[in-house]
Formats: sequence, C-alpha cells, structure tokens
Amino acid sequence: MVPKEGGAQVANQKIIDKKADIVNEIESRIKDSSTTVWFEYRGLTVTETNELRRKLRESGSDFKVYKNTLAKRALEKLNIDLGEELQGPKAIAFGTDEVAPIKTLSDFAKEHKALEIKVGIVNGKIADTDMLKNLASIPSREGLLTMFASGLLAIPKDFAICLDLHSKNLEG
Repeated sequence: MVPKEGGAQVANQKIIDKKADIVNEIESRIKDSSTTVWFEYRGLTVTETNELRRKLRESGSDFKVYKNTLAKRALEKLNIDLGEELQGPKAIAFGTDEVAPIKTLSDFAKEHKALEIKVGIVNGKIADTDMLKNLASIPSREGLLTMFASGLLAIPKDFAICLDLHSKNLEG
C-alpha cells in the first residue's frame, strides 16, 4: 500500500502534534505538582509496580513513564535543568503534597531495591538525593500533629503536677 502524495507528511505531523501534547502534559503536571520525583523502576515486577501505584494513589500522588526527550523538552520550557539525571529509563511521580510522594517512594525503595530515587523538584526547586532523603525522614502529617498535641498537653500536665506538689508542701 503506497501512501498518497503528502500522506507521509500528514502522518509525521500527527506524530509531532502528539509529542507536543505530551510535552504540554508533562509541563502542566510539573507546574501543578508541589513535588515531582524522577526514579528508576527497572527490575520491578508488574505486581510491584501496581503496588507502588496503589501506595502513591493512597498518598494523593501518582506516577507515569515518559520518554526522557519529551520530559527534557518540558523542563526546558520551564527553565529547569536536571543535567545528566535523565539518562536511562525513568518514571516521574507527581504529588500535591510536598513530602507524601517522597516518603512513599522512599519507603517502597527500602523494601524493593530495584527502585532508586534520582532527583526531584520540590516547590519549584531542584532537590538532589540527599535533600529527598532528608524530606523522607520528616514524620507524616499525623505524626507531626500527634507530636504537637503532646507538646501542648505537657505544659498543663506539668503545671498541674507542680500545683499538686506545692499544695502537699503547704499541708505538710
């Protein structure tokens, strides 16, 4: 089957338009996310990948695999340079919470050595692996609220103990 005159150009234009749409999608997802994390996923089984997707969804995040060339184009449009970090196949996790996708990926990586976090963008700033590890060590929102509440309760508790001791001194 021989394409009609100009048929190859129409097909090529469709491919170019599709790639431009993907670049725009990546760009808007990075803009709309508080945190974007690139990670290597080679070696994960389909079951493990599905488990990771589920855990990310539970934390209000998700991930997708894009071609590096298209991701680089989207980053160029945003004036972000990740250098050599986009070599080899990578997946990109997106999250509206600054810490949730990082913690989820970090916890998953502890159980599955095939997953390796490479680089991220947190609130518009590039985050290397050390910064991502530090962010992953921050307690969860619930943990922070518990620590805050226990701190608030400690003051009146200590004050009550002091008053009780003082009243016992006055009696005795």
